[in-house]
Amino acid sequence: MSSSGYIPVANKGLITVSVMLATIMQVLDTTIANVALPHMQGSLSSTQDQVTWVLTSYIVASAIMTPATGWLTGRYGRKNIFLVSITGFTLTSILCGMATSIEEMVVFRLFQGVFGAALVPLSQATLLDINPKEKHTSAMAMWGVGIMLAPILGPTLGGYLTEYYSWRWVFYINVPVGIISFLGILTFMTETDRQERPFDTLGFWMLSITIGCLQLVLDRGEQVDWFQSKEIIIYVGSGLAAFWIFIVHSKYAKHPFLSPEIFLDRNFMTGIFFIFFVGIILLATIALLPPYMQSIMGYPVIDVGLTMAPRGLGTMISMFIVGQISSRIDPRILIVTGLILIAVSLWEMTGFNSFVPTFLIIKTGFFQGLGLGLIFVPLSTISFATLDQQYRTEAAGLFSLMRNLGSSIGVSVVMTLVSTGRQMNHSYLAENITPFNVGLMENYFDQTLSSISAMGLFMIDSQINKQAATIAYLNDFALMMWVVILSIPFVIFLKNPHKKQPKNLPEILSD
Repeated sequence: MSSSGYIPVANKGLITVSVMLATIMQVLDTTIANVALPHMQGSLSSTQDQVTWVLTSYIVASAIMTPATGWLTGRYGRKNIFLVSITGFTLTSILCGMATSIEEMVVFRLFQGVFGAALVPLSQATLLDINPKEKHTSAMAMWGVGIMLAPILGPTLGGYLTEYYSWRWVFYINVPVGIISFLGILTFMTETDRQERPFDTLGFWMLSITIGCLQLVLDRGEQVDWFQSKEIIIYVGSGLAAFWIFIVHSKYAKHPFLSPEIFLDRNFMTGIFFIFFVGIILLATIALLPPYMQSIMGYPVIDVGLTMAPRGLGTMISMFIVGQISSRIDPRILIVTGLILIAVSLWEMTGFNSFVPTFLIIKTGFFQGLGLGLIFVPLSTISFATLDQQYRTEAAGLFSLMRNLGSSIGVSVVMTLVSTGRQMNHSYLAENITPFNVGLMENYFDQTLSSISAMGLFMIDSQINKQAATIAYLNDFALMMWVVILSIPFVIFLKNPHKKQPKNLPEILSD
């Protein structure tokens, strides 16, 4: 192994395909089950509140186990953890498809999240290790395609399988993918060196409680009315207490759960800051557009998926371009360009209405995809450029965790703002609906919109609801635009990995 962590291996292409299949399988499951929830609810005889735990249990379990990837890999070896994770994920997918009650489904999804947590960080660390440093950007471009496209394609694929087959196929589809990935890794991947590092039990449990409580607040908050619920107050209090204990314990522990050296690397710390915002932009937009197109514009599910597909195409194109030009251009320029493209596309989306042309939705989605690709690839590369190889797997776990937390927070915030904004906008618009409003008098409109008939009031209320929801969605687009704009100045904290750093005195003397 070289000082940069590069491990020359045979069958590099087959290893890449095998680990990418595992990554896509895991990331796809974060969104593919969403559209199948109504069908699960009827089939498993569950309530709306109960069926949401199908998503919550998976997300919480995955978030809790992700930071443990580094320690598990060091103790048992990357190949072994990969094989156990894929086997467990595939078997629990089968069990999810066979579930006969909501209780079984929630338990199986929880274990699916536990086994799947390590797949994304392990694949990232593997691709960085089996490629020389000059090929890291190309490797991250390939890895990024799976990470970025899977959440976009998930709802479309889930809707298709549910519509034409059964919601159970949302889980059964993982089986052939898992088997191929398992056989590929078993056959072609070599084992990594192991490290005898003590396990920080207290640190692990405190961080797990912190992450778990945060995810539960985000996933359950809107359903139980946030801080009006004792459930949310308990989660917040428990999470804050656990986080405080984790910080104090990590400062004085001889072998803390997370290596302190990781947090001293400026590029990595800035990178996880940015990937947090990328997570917000990626899934928050995906969460907003389908209900916007369905409830306001009347799109069927299949058309929604087709309309959003160009977003993935834009991501693939930009990642291919970045892979070709990355060695000749400062990656910070690519990141800023991507942020500007996303900000401009979100600004265009603030001008949407209830009759927005399909072409405009496709265009803004395509340019957002271009921007995300320009950000994700160089960011994934530059974040690890100055980090010691021995911390790579642990850092990859944190990188994935921050992306997932950004996604969870982003989706929770924008959906809450849509809900509250719809009510506030409806109240404001309805204030002006009176029999004395000149615009509603019968000599201006026909009887269908008259404020003095039951049918007229029904039609008016329907239009108010539609416009109130539209305004709420547009306000969310504007908020996301400002989040992107305000994050641009932080690019200056990233170091250019292509620029040679000045040598220190011992290095000069040794030369």
